[in-house]
Amino acid sequence: MYGWTGKILHINLTEKRFEIERPDLDTYLFYLGGKGFGGRYLRQCANLPWNHHDMVISVFTGPLTGSISPTSGRTHILSKSPLTGLIADSSVGGKLGFRLKNAGWDGIVIKGKSETPVGIIVNDNVVELQDAANLWGLDTNQVNKKIQPKKASLSIVGQAAENGVYFASITVDQHHSAGRAGLGLCFAHKKIKYLLVNGTGHCTVKKPDKLKQAREDILRLTYASPVLMGQFGFSKLGTGAVYDLMDNRRMMPTDNFLRTNFLHASKLNAAAYERAYPQKRHGCLGCHIMCKKIGIKTEAATGTKHQFTMPEFETMSHFTALIGCKDIDLVLKANERCNYYGMDTISTASVLACRREIKGIDYTAKKLLALIDDIAYGKDEGEDLAMGATLYAKKMGKPHAAMAVKGLELPAYDPRGAYGMALGYAFSTRGGCHLRAYPISHEIFRKPVATDRFSFSGKPRIIKIAEDLNAVIDSLTACKFAFFAAGLEEYANVFKAVTGIETTAQDLLQTGERIYYNERIINAVNGFDIKDDDLPDRFFKQPGSSGNKINIPPINRDDFLKAREKYYAIRGLDAKGLPRKEKAYELGLSGETCKLWNNL
Repeated sequence: MYGWTGKILHINLTEKRFEIERPDLDTYLFYLGGKGFGGRYLRQCANLPWNHHDMVISVFTGPLTGSISPTSGRTHILSKSPLTGLIADSSVGGKLGFRLKNAGWDGIVIKGKSETPVGIIVNDNVVELQDAANLWGLDTNQVNKKIQPKKASLSIVGQAAENGVYFASITVDQHHSAGRAGLGLCFAHKKIKYLLVNGTGHCTVKKPDKLKQAREDILRLTYASPVLMGQFGFSKLGTGAVYDLMDNRRMMPTDNFLRTNFLHASKLNAAAYERAYPQKRHGCLGCHIMCKKIGIKTEAATGTKHQFTMPEFETMSHFTALIGCKDIDLVLKANERCNYYGMDTISTASVLACRREIKGIDYTAKKLLALIDDIAYGKDEGEDLAMGATLYAKKMGKPHAAMAVKGLELPAYDPRGAYGMALGYAFSTRGGCHLRAYPISHEIFRKPVATDRFSFSGKPRIIKIAEDLNAVIDSLTACKFAFFAAGLEEYANVFKAVTGIETTAQDLLQTGERIYYNERIINAVNGFDIKDDDLPDRFFKQPGSSGNKINIPPINRDDFLKAREKYYAIRGLDAKGLPRKEKAYELGLSGETCKLWNNL
């Protein structure tokens, strides 16, 4: 077997037992890796609550991980969300995937619950549970300094997860976050404080010469992409490069999505951060795009240099426009606290924006930071804010103020300015997520081809295909940004070179359809249907901020509903948005999956 190691590590924390699973090649081809394998194991306990001792957490590499395949250094973590009750998953960067593959494992499946805090240590084929009681209560930066992982990959949860924040995240290799939907709380509930992985092996490749050529083809395309490698692209300015663009297109969420244009945006963009703070490029292991930025601050008293993670686009936008903040230094402080505590920045800013609208009070710097502290420790008002915007707004008697889909707070793209994004939010299997289909690529970046952003025409099929594509990307596991320039055809060539298995882009896309449909089945088992594939009323009743010769009207609800109906037909769902048995069997999702129909 090439690409894959052929081994999956199973850890039972209750019994302190380790087992090795050796799937056959057909199983690997069926699920690929990453997101696909995570869905396989979640399916087996799909009807259990997120905090049940038999609920699994999966950490998976893909068949390309550990090779010279471009952007293949990502890892996929998946469980059930405490925030939404849906699938919780995150594609995270760093070196975790490489180190896990180097250690000889395609993935780790964790179940059970430890009675006391533990660290999971994987060093090649040696696995152990280390007492972590002395680290419980420390933030992610403090734990990183104590363990000093050097070449190993270190994933940590902070105080937010320990104190029950529904949107707690996992910090990977200090500068990367497995955010959204509360994966950090999943870790902490099982009393996992950290996961330390190192390995001395390497990825086996079937055709190294073919891989080298396929890699060069992708590199050539990405280096020619202005969005990725241009003077104002991701490699130069980080993901914050799109900050001005979103505001210019009148789709920057402002004042909790009451408006879509922020008057102070020009002084808070990526260039402003670059002027204010010395920075260096950073990225996932093996990546040439290097879209992350690390800030460098020198302490005046000691001359000591302090490195910190610069905010990415979503954080830049939500901690300014969404909550009415005009202070770059405050954004950096808020971002740093969220990273140290281990909290998703999108959800944190969103619930604070929700509170601001409900209470009608602007934030001072002191109050904003104090509330972040209170959320992380579940203290005073922070205990309610830690539940997320949907539950907080409901408790406050103002459910309309929660800008979320299926309980997950919306990121920094207003759907009134891009109708494909409106559909992407509504249909996403993890809730209000822009990454399931990422229609911004064609509606705003105009890649691979431009589409009319104010039209639903053709969008249901585009969204369905994009969801399948991104399911493949997250299973391989690669980076979605590379697909602004390259396509599945190029990555099919990479896959063939690594594994030696003849595969077409269409073959991979069908695998992505299977993986995504499996997620629709899991969510349906948990009670999600047509009532949840929707947007907050605000987007259908209130216009955005027109200007700059751009009109931002409310979304026409009848047109939205017609597009949803078309999507259901194209996706193979029934009129209520539920999976059909016939479609599941067509995709090969029989056996355990179809036993779940009794729960629908």
